[in-house]
Amino acid sequence: MPSLPIENFVTDTGVAVPAVTPDQMREVDRIAVEETGPNLFQMMENAGRNLALQCIAALGDAWREAEIVVLAGTGGNGGGGICAARHLANRRARVTLVLSNPAELADVSRFQHQVYRSTTGREARLDDLTSTPADLIVDAVIGYSLSKAPKGVAREVITWANDSTAPILALDVPSGINATTGEAPGVAAKAEWTLTLALPKTGLLPEKTGALLLADIGIPGAVYAKLGIDYTVPFDYRFRVPLTPA
Repeated sequence: MPSLPIENFVTDTGVAVPAVTPDQMREVDRIAVEETGPNLFQMMENAGRNLALQCIAALGDAWREAEIVVLAGTGGNGGGGICAARHLANRRARVTLVLSNPAELADVSRFQHQVYRSTTGREARLDDLTSTPADLIVDAVIGYSLSKAPKGVAREVITWANDSTAPILALDVPSGINATTGEAPGVAAKAEWTLTLALPKTGLLPEKTGALLLADIGIPGAVYAKLGIDYTVPFDYRFRVPLTPA
């Protein structure tokens, strides 16, 4: 029997965290951008920095020598991945960025790519992946916007990641997973860790996410209050906290 969507999670210190659907998360993003802040650039920067820190945490002491491959899509999820790649490159990590479709990057993600190109980080194409070494793969291909099975380049890079021996760290939602239901209509990234943003999504089932963590991207509590979401700040002194289903 398939697992049911999850309504509530809890942190390692016992703070309850409500789960949201993609539609609710879009409203959170909209209110932040149009009414309260932070803007998209700020949220993406916060997401990318947290993702870079999670890469370092996942690799431990070997992070400087490890080969990190960041797979980035065209939307906001991809922009967070590109931003993480830049933070890693700025720390002289061995990072390679692979864009699913550079010509179709959204404006904010295109800006992140422009900044990344001023670092020592490398870039590779899909055709180069078979010869690209990887000790950690960052999945920032699709995120919570999935509406149908991945296809084209997105499907190919997810398949490559799954076939690799390197563990996968997914941003927000493993690519290919429906963020509402947790179902996979096609190929889906087999994540060892998932770093979800702002609030967890109802489809983040434990068997699909690996170890689940929540990252603070700077959204104020007033945004959640406007939507009637019962929210208690879960982050204490940290910007990333582990989550489990309540």
